[in-house]
Amino acid sequence: MTKGILGKKLGMTQVFAPNGTAIAVTVIEAGPCVVLQKKDADNDGYEAIQLGFEDKKDHRANKPEKGHAAKANTAPKRFVREIRGVDLAGYEVGQELKADVFAEGEIVDVAGVTKGKGFAGAIKRHNQSRGPMAHGSRYHRGPGSLGSINPGRVFKGQTLPGQMGGDNVTIQNLEVVKVDTDRNLILVKGSIPGPKNSLVVVRTAVKSK
Repeated sequence: MTKGILGKKLGMTQVFAPNGTAIAVTVIEAGPCVVLQKKDADNDGYEAIQLGFEDKKDHRANKPEKGHAAKANTAPKRFVREIRGVDLAGYEVGQELKADVFAEGEIVDVAGVTKGKGFAGAIKRHNQSRGPMAHGSRYHRGPGSLGSINPGRVFKGQTLPGQMGGDNVTIQNLEVVKVDTDRNLILVKGSIPGPKNSLVVVRTAVKSK
């Protein structure tokens, strides 16, 4: 069955394997999360648990948020996400989940929102090649041809300058290198999306080897 937890990306560092090899890892502050709600097929049409992470300041929470959190006997949360495909019998409303839901050696998927880059050109955004840089070319970093005269329009999906970053991205099949239960930290091999202190969702890998 699927397991999952919400966390915060703290940054990257390295740890050493028993053979002395340096492993680049991302440090995730995983939880503690509170189960705010259990959704089942009879009432909601699907099965999932709703998790809350990080307390929200009282004056920033509205009345419905406070009432929803009160059912789980907790404070309103800044981040609320659902984890589907779990065994509902193993969870109770108000239960607290910590980093120990995962163990060393497990394979996970980590989802987050990538860093926003602002408005970017075709070279930076789509890795296109530039034109000749000699003075006579008069064409250096433009997007290039947009298509033929007939049908006389730009085809859907044409790579053009535009907003870059800020996308929901999932990195699959990352190995859990270490779990620090005392500080609620999970170290996963490699990099994950998003800037420091951004929200990430760690789930059991759907394509684990």
